[in-house]
Amino acid sequence: MTDMLTPVLTADWGNDRAWTREAYEQTGGYDALRKALTMKPDDLITLVKDSGLRGRGGAGFPTGMKWSFIPQDNPKPKYLVVNADESEPGTCKDIPLMMASPHVLIEGVIIAAHAIRAEKAFIYVRGEVLHVVRRLRAAAREAYEAGYLGENILGSGLNIDLVIHAGAGAYICGEETALLDSLEGRRGQPRLRPPFPAVEGLYASPTVINNVESIASVPAIVRGGIEWFGSMGTEKSKGFTIYSLSGHVKSPGQYEAPLGITLRQLLELGGGMREGSELKFWTPGGSSTPILTAEHLDVPLDYEGVGEAGSMLGTKALQIFDQTTSVVRCVLRWTEFYKHESCGKCTPCREGTWWLVQTLQRLDAGEGRHGDIELLLDLCDNILGRSFCALGDGATSPITSAIKYFRKEFEAGMHTPSSWTFPPAASTLFPQEVAAK
Repeated sequence: MTDMLTPVLTADWGNDRAWTREAYEQTGGYDALRKALTMKPDDLITLVKDSGLRGRGGAGFPTGMKWSFIPQDNPKPKYLVVNADESEPGTCKDIPLMMASPHVLIEGVIIAAHAIRAEKAFIYVRGEVLHVVRRLRAAAREAYEAGYLGENILGSGLNIDLVIHAGAGAYICGEETALLDSLEGRRGQPRLRPPFPAVEGLYASPTVINNVESIASVPAIVRGGIEWFGSMGTEKSKGFTIYSLSGHVKSPGQYEAPLGITLRQLLELGGGMREGSELKFWTPGGSSTPILTAEHLDVPLDYEGVGEAGSMLGTKALQIFDQTTSVVRCVLRWTEFYKHESCGKCTPCREGTWWLVQTLQRLDAGEGRHGDIELLLDLCDNILGRSFCALGDGATSPITSAIKYFRKEFEAGMHTPSSWTFPPAASTLFPQEVAAK
């Protein structure tokens, strides 16, 4: 089964001091940069566009196409912003990538900045992960010392500065326009679009915003070429990606595999479900994507396959839940998170998530009222597509999909607390004596 893995971004994670420039250079690090510096910016954009690389942050938008949207006739400076505000529940790929291989991200940043003709780049990191901020800043210092960053990079005449910015720890700042507001020193809230960031982004200048994994994949494409990258994945979802496997499995972790692998195959790689477990439901891309069930074990985990199954690939955060888990309680926890993290700018999200939590709390406590399920669906319908950003839409996805597949559990909430049917201790990932410590 291990031959299904395609270690590229994770290939060096087990090496001694893999995060240092010296270790990175020993495995070919910054060779792609040297090659990219001999290429014209437009040729780099064409290379990434033709490779079929799609954004690894959730939406799956073609990366090269996003780069090509930058209006080069605009006299204002161009900016590259890397969204490293990883905060989607269940998502845990970017943080280990930045910890283990910060230089692959920095090399990708320099190449991408060259492609869009930007002289200033930012990596916006989630504020709580100070260890990642420190590691990135240390790696950036090493890159400056080696002449990979700063003025006249490797004698090419190219000037690029990199800022590692620590956010204040707000989920909403993972939304790209809220992230830009935060970078500018304002409260992180989504902007009205248009204008889009490519035309008027950071400091009202043309800006490209990409996910960590998207940018980190660029050096490998420059080095390996289009055919090599296209030899992995599917026709419309090409290349490799990192799947985050967590929950009721024997070996949770990061599994770098070609797009299109199935959950059944990933579970085999992860040793299967924990002892006595049967798959009940799972998320393909974090808690904001519609849940799927055991009937979807063989769905190709690419953008098209998951979409046809009624969900979204998102961040490839595969949260696995077995028969001990209460769907109502799980969805309630996610909705409480979205209620707490709503920026409050728009009424559907601010008020709607509050009412969703109130209704779900009643059902979780076994105190549901007649019509509560219909109320949940009506609330979701009034939030979906009517909120300022995707937070509202994401808050509705697990609820509507859970009712679709497990309506009886919601109906049971009219008279039976979920803790009676599904004792929390049964679904915990750790033995009670360990949890007590």
